[in-house]
Amino acid sequence: MRIGIMLRHYAQHGGGVKVYTHELLKEFVAQPRGHEFVFFFNDPALLGRYRDTPHVQEVVVPSGPAPWWDQVRLPRALRRQGIDVLFNPKYSIPLSGRYPSAWVCHGLDWYVMPWASRRIDRLSHKYLVPRYAARAQAIIAVSEVTREHVMEYLHVPPERVHTVYTGIDHSFRVVLEADALARVRAKYRLPQRYVLYAGAVYPPKNFTRLIRAYAQVGPALGIPLVIAGGENRFLSEQELQEPQRLGLGDWVRWAGWVENSTLPAFYQMADALLLPSLFESFGLPILEAMASGCPVVTSNCYGTQEIAADAAVLVHPESVDSIADGITRAVTDRDLRAKLIERGHIRAAQFTWERCAAQTLTVLESIAHSSSGK
Repeated sequence: MRIGIMLRHYAQHGGGVKVYTHELLKEFVAQPRGHEFVFFFNDPALLGRYRDTPHVQEVVVPSGPAPWWDQVRLPRALRRQGIDVLFNPKYSIPLSGRYPSAWVCHGLDWYVMPWASRRIDRLSHKYLVPRYAARAQAIIAVSEVTREHVMEYLHVPPERVHTVYTGIDHSFRVVLEADALARVRAKYRLPQRYVLYAGAVYPPKNFTRLIRAYAQVGPALGIPLVIAGGENRFLSEQELQEPQRLGLGDWVRWAGWVENSTLPAFYQMADALLLPSLFESFGLPILEAMASGCPVVTSNCYGTQEIAADAAVLVHPESVDSIADGITRAVTDRDLRAKLIERGHIRAAQFTWERCAAQTLTVLESIAHSSSGK
């Protein structure tokens, strides 16, 4: 089977979708199952990354506005390449063409909390995403919560929505040597103890309440907060000023964006990961922290509750007091910490990129088979 993969977003901003795409492609290449892959990039600079892989063909489709690339330029390239099935690791697909298609839904916070989306994005969510959903032979949801939302908000029948959990990289499961940790600590000037927030900042992340909760307990406990990432992705410029407004000064350390290869060290040295989001469809940092032996404080709703299960301190994300209490428990209760670390390792072991890739290929094979009428 010849599988076309849309990679307009391959070099996008850092974050979960980028990690998902890169790791999934790595596993597709490692376990091709007899298939050929055609990777459609929008930047010539990306060519050559898979030149030594015999079952991968790289094609550049010149860049342009996203809808134009998706609906005009890419379909022309698809006709020339003669694919059997089209897959996008992010949402969007061409609305024309005879080939079966599938795309990945990484969450529908746009519908659950529309106030947290930019106006221009709301137009896409209203007019384009429902059409992508109607056109696709399959939608891959990254969690059961996401699957339910796809059926509820996009009115997709259950047989066309498949839950395939995201994986985590093996590097998060490797215990680092003391000297490797010391090098990272020195490079980023990390304190001896700290709690950690990892990721960008945008409305669903609930950053303001997180900072206010930390302000209640962090300095009193003598534990700084380290923010790995922390840039404003959208609509959260004012939220980034909250530590300064609260006079936290040196208690909050901004590490900047941290490469995935360095994150395991951040987790392994942290007292806890804090992710009390208003909404997450999955929450990849939860599993990364668990695999690294780092206790987790996260929300008791949506994907965070589903993914964390019984291996995290669950808090009410709209309650600053609840978040603050969760931080205190995760940092001070030794018995609880031991249970969280043990349960976290067990929980994280269930999520692998090998499994994610294998199940995704099974979905693509199924829709290609159904479309061929065999």
